[in-house]
Amino acid sequence: MELELLKDIVVIFVLSVAVLFLFHRLRAPTIVGFLLTGILAGPQGLGLVAASEQVAVLAEIGVVLLLFTVGIEVSLKDLLKIKKYVLVGGSIQVILTILAVFAILLGLQVPPGEALLLGFLISLSSTAIVLRIIQKKEQFDSVYGRTTLGILIFQDIAVVPMMLIVPLLPGAMQTAADSPWLIVAKGLGLIALVILSTKWIVPKILYHIAKTGDRELFLLSIVAICLSIAWISSLAGLSLGLGAFLAGLIISESPYSHQAFGNVMPLRDAFTSFFFISIGMLLDLNYLLQNPGFIILAAVAAMSLKALISGVAVSLLGLPLRISVLVGLALCQIGEFSFILSKTGFESGIISAHVYQLFLDVAVLTMGATSILMAVSPKVADGFLRLPLPNRMKNRTLPMAAARDSPWKDHLVIIGYGVNGRNVALSARSEGIPFVIVEMDPEIVMREEKKGEPIRFGDASQEAVLQYIGIKSARVVAIAISDPSPTRRITELARRMNPGLFIIVRTRYLQEMNPLKELGADEVIPEEYETSMEIFARVLERYEVPREKIEQFIDHIRLEGYEMFRSLSQEPYCNANLSTLIDEIRSFKVQAGSQAEGKSLAEASLEGQDIKLLALHRDLQTIANPDSSMLLQADDVAVLLGPGEKIDRLGGWFSDSGASAAAPE
Repeated sequence: MELELLKDIVVIFVLSVAVLFLFHRLRAPTIVGFLLTGILAGPQGLGLVAASEQVAVLAEIGVVLLLFTVGIEVSLKDLLKIKKYVLVGGSIQVILTILAVFAILLGLQVPPGEALLLGFLISLSSTAIVLRIIQKKEQFDSVYGRTTLGILIFQDIAVVPMMLIVPLLPGAMQTAADSPWLIVAKGLGLIALVILSTKWIVPKILYHIAKTGDRELFLLSIVAICLSIAWISSLAGLSLGLGAFLAGLIISESPYSHQAFGNVMPLRDAFTSFFFISIGMLLDLNYLLQNPGFIILAAVAAMSLKALISGVAVSLLGLPLRISVLVGLALCQIGEFSFILSKTGFESGIISAHVYQLFLDVAVLTMGATSILMAVSPKVADGFLRLPLPNRMKNRTLPMAAARDSPWKDHLVIIGYGVNGRNVALSARSEGIPFVIVEMDPEIVMREEKKGEPIRFGDASQEAVLQYIGIKSARVVAIAISDPSPTRRITELARRMNPGLFIIVRTRYLQEMNPLKELGADEVIPEEYETSMEIFARVLERYEVPREKIEQFIDHIRLEGYEMFRSLSQEPYCNANLSTLIDEIRSFKVQAGSQAEGKSLAEASLEGQDIKLLALHRDLQTIANPDSSMLLQADDVAVLLGPGEKIDRLGGWFSDSGASAAAPE
């Protein structure tokens, strides 16, 4: 049997690699790839796996590690930063979804216990899929990203009480020892153990283990804590997953949480894959093929209901319609934790095999549709904004009546009050420049208004909002938001409403530079290029290039539209052989009256000495690979590459004190 299990593990991993490679090329969610692997390997597919029970045991370990890492990631301090999105937005979304599904299913004569469990399942979204897509788009800093993250965090935490409630639902198979009061008492006892462990036991143990500096010992200790608490939870009649989550909470409050998370991540990913593969093995293809229309209809209904409720929850937070649409479409799928709850409900007898199969098929379809829906969500949101809806509904709390009489003239408009927006506002205040800020996060607006900042709430991609903050009479607008789609729309609107406006845009994306220029931006500042210039400036400082020359060089690069960095992806800006960088790079300033002044590079015969002139800084220009016939002038800075001892001999040739020194031969 051991060899049979080993063969099955090899089959699963090899098949997973092939399927996930295909999904990566198609940019499809990884979780759906694991589910497809299980379908292909399971008894309903190619029948490649025989030891399905042993695979299910490995899947259980994956669930334990998954909930353990969720517990580690849940930091009370971090939650307080986005508490409004987590507590208010998350609770509204989860509770409204459960109530809506429960009411609809009761109307369809579904038993109360089953209806409530299905409400639990549909209320949860896929943290793994959604956050991965947001991370790739670098939208965590946007209002949309923070709102989505807050609701997903609440959903992940809500799994824990749901796991406690499922065995108590009507229709669940219970024994005499499984009374609600006994389960509550056991839960309270486990929580007391967690508090004691968090404050006094685990930090001391991890401190002494960390002092040894032994990585293997630290990893084993973390896994031992996780499995021990999960085992104690199981002995108390509670779930393994609940114990693992509490174990994660214990470690999350210690100074060793980040190291623990990093160590457990590879184990979690490996074992969690078995869980999704085992779910795929349970999927009945015959049921899917026999009822395709009904299953697709059920999936569309679930996604539509969930997108609507999620959008309403976000709208109740006071955010604009566009953010509500984006978040609603991002959260409309069914999540990975729903598989855990559905399995518990199935084993408890709350849902039948027929309903379980229907749920699995619907969940897989909603997950597969996520990447497509999130890709088209900006266009869908823009479509909603073009509908003849009241401005108050589109922009929530913005006092649109004030748009008729703008108090600002010849002012600076700052769109987005993140780090960049704050710095621009600080600079404008120090120079006495009048400015107004537009921000979509109502908490930031409320906080900054109390400080006396001229900040207004609104979605600047709306024409009415730009009119309200006086875009037609403004001199400059600085767009400093993270989301590329509204950045484009704001640029186009601002240029159309004020043709004489100077528009400066900050973007994280290199591919956005040309489109933003075409839409009317006067200046586009790409963060990646600016970071590259700062690194390059620090490097030149180490090679003793004068600071004023570095500043001139940076100004020249900006004037050229970052052409030096753009050309790196096509052909080298500097043709020097990079393999020779084992030699030294030195810079010399041509002093007036030195032997080098008025001489050409050919006369210096530098190439014959294995010395290469990489660049020449002259006035405001940097000349890469200068022609050998070019004459050196006073105050030129020559950047040379070659053997250190040979370059050192040139010092006198460039300095004014080297008039009697022999020129290099």
